[in-house]
Amino acid sequence: MSVSKAMQTSQALDLAGVINFRDFGGMKTIDGRTIKQGLLFRSADLTDVTEEDIQTFRELGIRTIFDYRTAKEATERPDPQLANINYHRVSVNKEEDTSSYTSLNDLFATKQSNSIGNDLLVELYRSLPIGNYSFKQLMEHMKHPAENLPLIHHCAGGRDRTGIGSMIILLALGVAWEDIVADFVFSNVLLEEYHQQIFTQVENKMSPAQFEQFKAGFLLQEQYLSLSYQHIFTHYPTIEDFLAEEYGMTAEVRKTLQDYCLE
Repeated sequence: MSVSKAMQTSQALDLAGVINFRDFGGMKTIDGRTIKQGLLFRSADLTDVTEEDIQTFRELGIRTIFDYRTAKEATERPDPQLANINYHRVSVNKEEDTSSYTSLNDLFATKQSNSIGNDLLVELYRSLPIGNYSFKQLMEHMKHPAENLPLIHHCAGGRDRTGIGSMIILLALGVAWEDIVADFVFSNVLLEEYHQQIFTQVENKMSPAQFEQFKAGFLLQEQYLSLSYQHIFTHYPTIEDFLAEEYGMTAEVRKTLQDYCLE
């Protein structure tokens, strides 16, 4: 899936051992300001970082790594423990949850393979923005930008859980919804090889018709993030109310964040 040139996305950075690594810097907000370079990054897991990548992190001045994965995922593919960087892992999913597509063997063992495409992602996106402790902790970091930024937030592929976390951050910064969506689906471009590896793993575990349905549903689509966005309005009348009541991101707190992150 391509992204319209009229839409804004975060900027992909070419790291040797990390895929889908991007800087929000350069994205514009509704009021005409621009997110500063080098403060907010989204990524896939950092397990395969090279020494060159670690040097890049040092040059970027990374202070915080925020990991959305479960303990099982983080044990199987651990992030590096780097000097002078605070690492926080707060799982978006319940620790015992096998609904994440990153645990494909577990999914097939529990006979959920028929639902790990469209249906599973629909439920994932609908449920996650409200009452999720991980995103609440993420936004606690965002309340104190001078202490915690630059920050990398990530999951396994940097697409679903990181996509919702990015949505919340960008809403707090005042980025237009269409640009938030464009940044979300941009993962399809950067994760083409990663997606193909997953498709290769599952192809022989389902019928050809199921496989085609899975592929179509697994790629990121605007409708998935829109489910998250629409679900917010079943609980809150406005995005401002959502940010304030769900995450403590009041107008005053958002102004502090925006003044720090925007130029």
